Amino acid sequence: MIKLVPLVFITLFVGRVLHAQGNLTPKYSNEFLSLGVGADAFSMGNAVVASTEGVNAAYWNPAGILQQSSKMEASLMHSEYFAGIAKYDHLGLSYKMDDRQALAFTFIRFGVDDIPNTTQLIDNNGIIHYDHVQLFTAGDYAFMGSYARKLKIPGMSVGGTAKVIYRNIGDFAHSWGFGLDAGWQYQLPKHWKFGVMARDITSTFNAWVFDLTPEMQSVFLNTQNSLPENGLELTLPRLIFAASGNVDLGKKGLKLGGELDLDMTTDGKRNVLLKTNFASFDPHAGMFLSYKNAFKLRWGVSNIQQFTNFDQSKYWAFQPNIGMGVKIKSVQLDYAFTRLGDVKTNYYTHVFSLKCQIGK
Repeated sequence: MIKLVPLVFITLFVGRVLHAQGNLTPKYSNEFLSLGVGADAFSMGNAVVASTEGVNAAYWNPAGILQQSSKMEASLMHSEYFAGIAKYDHLGLSYKMDDRQALAFTFIRFGVDDIPNTTQLIDNNGIIHYDHVQLFTAGDYAFMGSYARKLKIPGMSVGGTAKVIYRNIGDFAHSWGFGLDAGWQYQLPKHWKFGVMARDITSTFNAWVFDLTPEMQSVFLNTQNSLPENGLELTLPRLIFAASGNVDLGKKGLKLGGELDLDMTTDGKRNVLLKTNFASFDPHAGMFLSYKNAFKLRWGVSNIQQFTNFDQSKYWAFQPNIGMGVKIKSVQLDYAFTRLGDVKTNYYTHVFSLKCQIGK
C-alpha cells in the first residue's frame, strides 16, 4: 500500500527554491556537494584536503590526483540516509597522463525516489481517489571533470574542476548549473602535507525552470502557497585550509597520522564553532592508524554545532565518525560509521566505498 505524504512534502523542495529567488545567496545551496565522497574521508570527519590522493582527490582537492601510484583508478561509493529514504552514490575515474599531468571524472547523485504526489488525491467534492496518486523523484546530479598538474617547485601541484549540476523535482521543476573549483597541495620531503581547496571559486549559478500543471497551480493557490517562478540560485565560494602529518611507530609498519581542516564559508553566519558577519569557520579533524598501508583504523570529529532544547537552553555537540579500510593488492575497501544530527538523535549511517587501481 502506498504511504501517502501531505502536500508539504512537495513544497519542502519548492520552498527551498523560492527562498533562493528572493535571495540569490541562500545558505546551503547545492549542499549535496558538501557531503563528501569515499568512506575513508567520512570516517576522518572529511578532513582530507591536504592528504587526499588519486581518484577521490578529484572531489576533495584536484591537485592530489597526481599522487596516485597507478595509471588509472576507479572508485564507487553508496550510502543511504533516513532509513533508506535518501540514497547517495558516487562514481569516480582518474587517469595519470604522465608524471606531471592527470585527468579525472566524477559523478554524484543524491536522490529521494518514489515520492507520492498527493495534490490530486482529494477532488473538489471531498472524494478520495487513490488512483490519482503518482510517484516522482527529487534528485540532484553533478558531473565533474578535473585536471591536475605539477609545478616546478618540488612537491607542489595545482588542479581545477569544472562541474555541471542538474537538479529536478519530478516533472514540476528542474535546474542546470555550472561552477569551478580550484585546489593546491604542497608536500614536504618527509611527513607533512598542506592543501587549500576553493569550492565554487567563481560562484555557481543554478537556473530554475518550473512547469506546474493547472491543477497543481490551483492546489498551491488554494493552500495559500505562492506560485514558484523561474529564477537563479547562487552558491558563494568556500575556502578550505588543511594541514596533515604522520609519524612512523617503530619498524613494524605501523604509522599514526592525522589532519586538521578549516572550512571558511562566505554566505553569512552559519551554525558552526566560529562565525562572524563576514564569514563562518568550521573546523574538523581526523586521525588514522595504519599497518603496512594494508589495514587502517580511522576516526574523526566534524559538524561542531550549537543546539537548542525545548526549554531554550543551549548545548554544543559534534558529529563523531569512525571507520576502517582494507587494501589487498590493487583493491581497497573502506567502511565508515557516522551519525547525523546531534547527540540526542539516532540517525546513524553506514558508508561503503571501493577503490581499484589499474596499471602501474
